[in-house]
Amino acid sequence: MRGQTVARNYAEALFDLSRKHEGPEVFGESLEMVARLLEEEPQVRTFLETPAVEASKKKEVLRSVFQERVPHPFLNFLLLTVDKRRQHLFREMARQYMGLLDEHLNRAHVEVTVARPLDEEGQELVARELGRVLGKTVITQVRVKPEILGGLLVRYGDMIFDGSVRRQMERLRRNLMTTELPVSGGA
Repeated sequence: MRGQTVARNYAEALFDLSRKHEGPEVFGESLEMVARLLEEEPQVRTFLETPAVEASKKKEVLRSVFQERVPHPFLNFLLLTVDKRRQHLFREMARQYMGLLDEHLNRAHVEVTVARPLDEEGQELVARELGRVLGKTVITQVRVKPEILGGLLVRYGDMIFDGSVRRQMERLRRNLMTTELPVSGGA
């Protein structure tokens, strides 16, 4: 938990720095580039995170890789992160920063689960309607799970809306099982 808090503090500092320079979107792209490199190249991540490697060597590599690719203040931030021995938090910093950027741009990432693949028009319709409800620009991640039978399962942060056919059928079954049926007294 402490690492998350430290990463959040660094992300907030970087976000503030970005507002004074090239802007939050440019710094976000730069941070994504660093995070992607660390994700795709485990040997680079190991090199940067290994305490046995001197900070000066790590900074030299970061300068050579990013000098021409990222804004100068962003590169200085990376180098400072190495000086403070926080480079192991780069990926968490990126995640936290992207959350701040989403807030700034009024964006919401929403996971939508459907029974069958949606075409582009269907995806746009779902994103537009969710955006209307949430009051944000929605970026959907669509997953296909045939077992929900139909409808939608929407996850946004901690909220889940289950409008799947499977869920509706389960609810109907529970209602039928708990409902007392009238007994007819006859003849």
